[in-house]
Parts: sequence; structure tokens; C-alpha cells
Amino acid sequence: MSGGRLRIEVFPGGQIMPPFECFDAASKGIDIQAFMAAPVYWFGEGARDRVVRHHPFRHEPRGDEPSWYQQGGGLKLWEETYASFNLVPRQGPAFAPQMAGWFREKITTIDDYKGLKVRMWSNLGRKVVTKAGATAVLTPAADIYAALERGVIDAAEWVGPYDDMKLGLHQTARHYYYPGWQDTGAMNEFSFNKKAYDALPVDFQRILDHAAAAVQVYGLAHYHAKNAAALERLRAEFKGKVEILPLPASVLRELGKLSTQVPQGGIRKNPDGPEGPRVVHEIPGAGGPLGPRRRRRLPPARRRMITHCVVTRPARPPA
Repeated sequence: MSGGRLRIEVFPGGQIMPPFECFDAASKGIDIQAFMAAPVYWFGEGARDRVVRHHPFRHEPRGDEPSWYQQGGGLKLWEETYASFNLVPRQGPAFAPQMAGWFREKITTIDDYKGLKVRMWSNLGRKVVTKAGATAVLTPAADIYAALERGVIDAAEWVGPYDDMKLGLHQTARHYYYPGWQDTGAMNEFSFNKKAYDALPVDFQRILDHAAAAVQVYGLAHYHAKNAAALERLRAEFKGKVEILPLPASVLRELGKLSTQVPQGGIRKNPDGPEGPRVVHEIPGAGGPLGPRRRRRLPPARRRMITHCVVTRPARPPA
């Protein structure tokens, strides 16, 4: 895009600094000037979590979230939030919808969560399963396999079939549940040190902006294709060893109710002020967790599963 005029040196997470420190490093312009990561990792640290995204049962990356981001004022709000950290944010590749995760034991009622130790990366999702009686932990990706295989944790969600199989999670627990209610709008971010970004010529800034947008679109398409292939591989090669199961409708309903009881974040300093709720309700389809209007239109859980579990074959949801 730049004809070789703009060069970006890329390092894997952990090579220069611990992965979770990239936000502060880019903010200060120390060692790095940009990063790609999941914004959910910054949840709960001051103003970082005030942009509405990564909520259980909320908007989706293939329609609702990009619409809000591009046309509903989402980008402006995100830029305002990150300006205090000397960062310029842009959306990165999406990795949603997701699966609900791998469980060593079956889930038949909401009470089955009681006493479980569950690895979950969605911060709000962790609050929900905690309310259901589980102990929620944020295990680093590299440690999930060993923790689940050894029984240190009882369940784990990572992303979807493709990424989960790369970690070998299909070899650790038998029961693989969908839909991924906990993080329906998951998306990475590209964020740039503001001083470094502003110092670039305008055409370079636009190149970065459009490159990030292209990665978002192509990344989501890539994700869906790879997930569909991985799901078929699970069915064919691991039949009898892995069960791909829907969470019971009653469990989804209870999780939906619990999700309304956890803090949903907000915008700016007053999450309960008029601007926060206004933005949430302007997101297309953001009627809340299985909101009343949606519930009346859907057979229990079934159509919702098909909506969120795009990793299935077009003709039918996972069996």
C-alpha cells in the first residue's frame, strides 16, 4: 500500500516484554509504538474499559459491532477514551462468534456450574459464571492445555474449533459446548502511540487505518472458513471422543439473567449517565441478553445458537 515507504517491524508477544504490558508500553512509547491485542485484557483499569464491547449476549462482529463502530459513533468514543492514554485505537481482526468451551463434565442445569473452576477470558463472562457458583480464572493461552488436561481447571473457553484445536484442547475434555454466549462481539485492536501516529504523514495514517480495516474484514472471513473446516474435522476424526453439544436452553436463560446483574461498563466517567445507555441502545440488535422481543420471536435457544455459532455447516447447527 505504501510502495515500501512505510516499514513496520513485528514481534511476537513476550519477545520484548510480557504480553499484558504492551498497552502501557505503547502508551508511553517505550520499546514499542503500537500493538495488536484483545481490548478485553484492559478491562477494569480506569477508563480503558469504558468503550461498550465484549459483552455477554450482546452485538456481533459481522454486523452490529462494525455498524456501531463505523456509523454509530463508536470510533469517536473509543478515540476519546484512549486519548488519555496517548493511544490511537483501530479495530483489528474479529474472532467471534465463539464456542462456550470445553468441559470435563456435562452441563445440564445452571447448578452444574457450582464448584467448577472455569478458565474464561471475557471479564464480564467471568463475572457471570462466578454468580452461577463457579470460580473463574484467566489462564494464559499457553497454559490452558496443561491446566485442563491435569484437572487444575474443570472447563476452559479459548476461541472456536480452529484455534482450540491448535492448542490441543480437543484432547483434554470430552464435552464441547456452544453457543459462545460470553463474548459475542470479540475483536482485536490495533493501537498506536498517539505521538508516533500524529508524526506520520497523513497518507501513512490513512494507510494504517485502511490496512486495519482490511484485516478486520479478511480476518473474520478467514476465521469462519477455518472454523467450519475444524468443526468438520472434530466430527469426523474424533467421533466418540468429543461431543459437540448445545448448552441447554434453561442454562442459557439463566446465564442471560445473571449477565444483567453484572456491571456492563459504560462511557466516560459516568457509566449510569445518559450517554452510556444511549450508545448501548443505538447498537443494532443490542436489546440485552436474549431480550424480551428476541425471546418471543425465537424457539428456546435454537435460532440463537444458529445465529451465534457460524462455525457450523450452513445446513444445520452442530449435533
